[in-house]
Amino acid sequence: MQRAIVVKLLSVDPQNYSDAPREGIRRILEMATGKSHPRDKPVDTSAIELIRMGTTVATNALLERKGEPCALLITKGFKDLLHIGTQSRPKIFDLAIHAPDVLYEQVLQVDERVTLVGYTSTRFGLDVEIPENDNGYVKGVTGEYVRVIQSPNLAQVRKGLQQLFDQGFQA
Repeated sequence: MQRAIVVKLLSVDPQNYSDAPREGIRRILEMATGKSHPRDKPVDTSAIELIRMGTTVATNALLERKGEPCALLITKGFKDLLHIGTQSRPKIFDLAIHAPDVLYEQVLQVDERVTLVGYTSTRFGLDVEIPENDNGYVKGVTGEYVRVIQSPNLAQVRKGLQQLFDQGFQA
C-alpha cells in the first residue's frame, strides 16, 4: 500500500478550478506519478486504489446559517427539545443566557411513541428477552430493540410533509 497523500483545496475557487474534488484528484495524481495531468483532459483513474475526501461545506453552511430552510420532524410534545437542550449552564448564576438559534424554521410533530428496550442509566443496560413474532418490537441496525408503543399515522405524516414541501421546505 502506498503512502497517503493529502491535498487541501477551497471547496469553491472558480478562478482556479470548476470542481474541487476533481482538481484534488488531479493534483494528487501529478504528485504520485510525476506526470502532468492537464485540467481540461479527463482524469485517468486506473491507478487510484482509494480516495477519502472530506469537506467543510456543510459545516460552514450551518455555522453561517446559509442554505435551504429546514424543518424538524419530531415526536409530538417534544417540539422545543432542541431549544431546551440539556439545560446545562456553563455559568450557573448568569441571568442573561444566550442560547444559539435553532437551525429549523418549522416543526412537524408526529403523534407516535417508542421506547428503547432494556435501557437503564447504567452503561451496561439490561438483557431483555424479546418475544418472537411480536410486531411491536423493531431491531435497530446496531442491535438494540425499540418497542413501538404507538405507531405514527403515516398518511398524516405525509400530509404534513407535503404541506412543508409546498411552503418551500426541502430539508
